[in-house]
Amino acid sequence: MRVISGSARGRSLKAVPGMGTRPTTDKVKEAIFSMIGPYFDGGAALDLFAGTGGLGIEALSRGMDKAVFIDKEFKSIETVRQNLKATGFEAVAEVYKNDAERALKALAKRDAVFELVFLDPPYRMKNGDALMEQMDELRLLTPQATVVLEYESSYAYPERFGPFRQLRKAEYGETAVSIYAYDSEPNAVQTDDQGGGTT
Repeated sequence: MRVISGSARGRSLKAVPGMGTRPTTDKVKEAIFSMIGPYFDGGAALDLFAGTGGLGIEALSRGMDKAVFIDKEFKSIETVRQNLKATGFEAVAEVYKNDAERALKALAKRDAVFELVFLDPPYRMKNGDALMEQMDELRLLTPQATVVLEYESSYAYPERFGPFRQLRKAEYGETAVSIYAYDSEPNAVQTDDQGGGTT
């Protein structure tokens, strides 16, 4: 694994020891960033099931100002710290050992907000949409934030739910990726070429 593009391009990333973590492959990572970027003009990213930290580090390399990395596994936290050191992003990153739901509540208490969120939970978990709704309730997302949800391709998340709208979906073998846009005012009147109305 490596950083694909940006200021840390080509830097190698360590894998989490053992077989319990399924890192996003370079191929899928490159596809994700071609859909959502590929580069950014600042902002904050959240890597909620960080694993190796590869997605959040790639976002930093491509222009995000800062990133928060969350994982409940000690081995993952240690790997993220090593990869941040190897890529030179320690000063613009925060790393916390916690489970996802508790971490979101803790971030809300600090008034944290994010322009970009990566959600790559273990495939046995099918709660990506619930976590996104929790982010909405806790006001953790900026208007028009982007959420990247990675999951098992045999499973399907809804195209729309609450203030979230799926912009893109792609499948790579057993992995599916959905890109969601967050609309903080989903009931606002739309003035598009279909004559308006509410969503």
